[in-house]
This record gives sequence, C-alpha cells and structure tokens, in this order.
Amino acid sequence: MAGQTSARISSRHPLSVPQSYSVRSSQGSQLALRAANPLFPCVKLSKARAVVAASMEVSKASLGLANRQPSKDVLETWRNADAVCFDVDSTVCLDEGIDELADFCGAGQAVAEWTAKAMTGTVPFEEALSARISLIKPSLSQVEDCLEKRPPRISPGIADLIKKLKANNTEVFLVSGGFRQMIKPVAFDLGIPMENIRANQLLFGTSGESAGFDPTEPTSRSGGKAVAVQQIRQDRGYKTVIMVGDGATDLEARQPGGAVLFICYAGVQMREAVAAKADWTVFDFQELIAELP
Repeated sequence: MAGQTSARISSRHPLSVPQSYSVRSSQGSQLALRAANPLFPCVKLSKARAVVAASMEVSKASLGLANRQPSKDVLETWRNADAVCFDVDSTVCLDEGIDELADFCGAGQAVAEWTAKAMTGTVPFEEALSARISLIKPSLSQVEDCLEKRPPRISPGIADLIKKLKANNTEVFLVSGGFRQMIKPVAFDLGIPMENIRANQLLFGTSGESAGFDPTEPTSRSGGKAVAVQQIRQDRGYKTVIMVGDGATDLEARQPGGAVLFICYAGVQMREAVAAKADWTVFDFQELIAELP
C-alpha cells in the first residue's frame, strides 16, 4: 500500500521491537527501560488481583458449569501439548487493548459496545473491527502515547503459567484480534518471541495519520484465529495445540487442523455462551499450573 507504513514492514518504525526492544525510537528509551524493569507498570498486580478475585467469586457462585472439572482426556492433552496459544485481551491482560486505546482517544463507549458484540459473536469480527477503527482513527503518536501512559496490565498468574509451560518445552503463542503494536510490550514482558505473535496490524500514513488496518491478517476476520492456529500447526509440525481465551473468536480456533482443545479463561470476563462450549473452564491460571507435571 503506497504511502502507508506499519510496524511489520519497517525496521525503523517507532513501534517495531528489535532484539533490544523499544516501543518508541529516539524519544522512547525511557519506555524501553521501563519495560526491562521489573517495576514496569505492565505488572501492577496488587490492585488487579483484588478486582479479579472478587469477580471470580461471583462467577463461581452463580454458575454451575459442567466443564469446571476436566476429563482425563482433557488433562492428558493439556499435559502433553506441543504448543499453547493464548488470547491476549481479557486473558493474558486484564484489559481489552482496543477499548483502552479508544478511551484514550475519546471514543471509549461506542467502541466498547462493538467489542462486546465481537466477543459474544453477535456480529462478524471483521465488521466490528472495521467499525471500531473508524471510530478511533488512532494516529501513530496516539498509539505511542497510550502505550506509555496506559501500559497493559498483565493478568495474575499468567507469567507463572507461561514459565511452567516453557520449562516443559511447550511453545507459547499469542493469537489475538488486537494489534501487534499493543501486544509487543506484553510479549516482551513475558519472554515470548515476537515471531510467536499472531495479531492485527495498524497502518499509518507517511505523516503518522491513521490508515486503517491490514485486512490480509487472518485475525482481522471471523474464523481468523482458527486459520492462525492451523498455520502454526502446519508451519511448526505440531500435533497438539491448545487455545486459551475468553471470547467467541477463541472458541472458533477449535477446528480440525487447528486447536484440539479450547480452554475458557473466565477470570476477567465471563461469557456464558462461550464457557458452556469449552472443553475446560477455569477462573484462575493456577488451576492450569496445578495440572502440569
């Protein structure tokens, strides 16, 4: 696309993440240092834990899900998976990244309504994504500022779970309908290689103005996560891949040739229709850690 740029195609782009990791270029060194610092706001969890714990108790008390206790087959698959793909928004992170960006840009309420529709599957994901980007129209500078002033909040327990999976030689991927520019700091913080991100790409004009998003990314449309997971299995030669997430698009990843299991993480958002169809529903990542060898 002439006159457009993206973090993926420009090694000098301010939102690209080379080996040394930097979200901002010349003026971004402070943020890069914060990302490398264990006190980086991405891991502000004390307050978040209390909020999530409270919501978990309500959800547990109000719902009697048959899949709260996994079957022997599900446990066996979980313990021997070649790879686990995690959704990012409301799973790896406490927030919906696009909603945070929308609020930062002054379009919060309208965009949140579209996000809810997308996550429950009441509208095609591509329709919801296009509508939200049209409402936000985020410039490059706004994305950078949002990341600096509102860094992503990591969900309690996910860092320990990813560490345990990696210790067991299970590969970890982030498969998201969100944007790479906002996911890269999360991947960096959790030690996930940038090449293990499957997500959408914001595009910008030569002056940094919004130019929409890359529609060729599989995750930009309904069923896209299934395609992304299928590609991961094919490219890496994996036999067993599991999807973990909270939304309808994550459930869709459980397809022939894609994810063999879908684990619903309901610790942030409880979507009953999605949880009811999961192979296993958990409210705390410690539940998954406890079942690993």
